Amino acid sequence: MDVVTMARKAPSKTRKSPLPPFLSNPFVLALAAVAAVFAVAMGVATLTGGRSGGERAQTAPVQQAAVQPPPLPAVKAEPTAAAKPAAAQQAAEGAAEGPEQAMSEKPAQQAAEPRPPVTNVAMLPPPSPPALPTVQAPPGNAALWRRNALPTEVPPGRPMIAIVIDDMGLDRKRSTRMAALRGPLTLSWLPYARDLPAQAGSARANGHELMLHMPMEPSVKADPGPNALLVSLDKGEVIRRFRAALDSFDGYVGVNNHMGSRFTADRAALAPVLAELHRRGLLWLDSRTTPNSAGIGLARELKMPWVGRDIFLDNVETVAAVKAQLAKVEQTARHQGYAVAIGHPHDATIDALASWLPEVQKRGFVLVPVSAVVRMHHAGG
Repeated sequence: MDVVTMARKAPSKTRKSPLPPFLSNPFVLALAAVAAVFAVAMGVATLTGGRSGGERAQTAPVQQAAVQPPPLPAVKAEPTAAAKPAAAQQAAEGAAEGPEQAMSEKPAQQAAEPRPPVTNVAMLPPPSPPALPTVQAPPGNAALWRRNALPTEVPPGRPMIAIVIDDMGLDRKRSTRMAALRGPLTLSWLPYARDLPAQAGSARANGHELMLHMPMEPSVKADPGPNALLVSLDKGEVIRRFRAALDSFDGYVGVNNHMGSRFTADRAALAPVLAELHRRGLLWLDSRTTPNSAGIGLARELKMPWVGRDIFLDNVETVAAVKAQLAKVEQTARHQGYAVAIGHPHDATIDALASWLPEVQKRGFVLVPVSAVVRMHHAGG
């Protein structure tokens, strides 16, 4: 029995584990297995993926630099003097548009191929006004204004004064009184006055020069009279009205504007009027009812005879006020060699001129029709 028992016990002694007791714990063994698997996986990843990961780490910055380069290289490059303003402007535009635009490669490309700055467009001069058509006017003494001019002798060195009286013909009584004054005066007649040829002819026979006083649109609420020239009219109607006025009587040297502060300031509207005037060989007197009148500038371009008003006599209708303006006329004539004054057939103007006219030549001035001033100073081409 003892022998058998000892034989049975021997195998059980050989099955005892020589490992430490904690390693025989199943939970510890499971953790060890997991750690071993993880270690193997990390080793494999290190052996197979480390190389490709390094390439990505190297190539990623290259790709990013190709898409999104820093702005410093464009600054370091030395552009030409013409390209520097364009590059600076492009950088400013990129900053305004957003970071993507500021970091793009467009500034470097612009530096290589600069385009004109946008601000050059603003520096371009404004377009020139359309050129006036060539007008063939009668040459020399054949011009109508010369043929209708009142003959006048001007002693050398003496300042000239031309007195122009507008609005003639409507108030026949005062127009007759004005035409009876000692002259020469230049009397400008409204084209819609009654018996215009007879009134104007009588004044011319009394030693005065004649003009046509053409109604034109004012810039204020005032009625310039029938068939006035308006900026709203087409060119054909403007010329039709103007020609009808020009044909209302004859013997005059030229035209000046009645009112017209709006019409004379409109170059496009006034241009065909002066062209027609020049074609007929007549002169232009700009009444200067606005400082913005295009009349004198157009007359110079057309090379036609012209003159501009210097003094208004009777904005204040008293004898004292008119005489004060006549004193300014004399000062202007002494300063520039001539003066052109415009008045109207008012009682105060008639009375002031009646006492001034006999004395003005004694003070060294020459009273002349307006054509004499034009002939001496602005005869045109």
